Amino acid sequence: MNLSYLVIYVPDVPAALSFYESAFGLRRRFLHESQQFGELDTGTTALAFTSHALAADAVPLRYRPLRPADEAAGFELTLTTDDVAAAFDHAVAAGASGVAVPQETPWGQTVAYVRDHVGTAVGLATPMA
Repeated sequence: MNLSYLVIYVPDVPAALSFYESAFGLRRRFLHESQQFGELDTGTTALAFTSHALAADAVPLRYRPLRPADEAAGFELTLTTDDVAAAFDHAVAAGASGVAVPQETPWGQTVAYVRDHVGTAVGLATPMA
């Protein structure tokens, strides 16, 4: 098995793509002409977004939409970078909500946390040694 996609259900796919491009410097790989599905180029695993409308038709399960004011969902999306402090500052300047400033972990990574425009927890971390 390979992890191919991480899909986040959002109210506005083009807005989600634009936010991640601006806040994290990711590149758009694909936006369907319907504007209901899009992907960012993040390496082997694509970060994708599906609209709530498309999910209602295509996904056979109920889910709770993410909302910035709610507690974070029980997962985080982690992006790695050599400069966590700069990535944290850039993301917050682009509209992410700062959650935890960069700090050194006991296992040797520098990590920080933000929440995106819809409330997804995003970890920023140096690569594991």
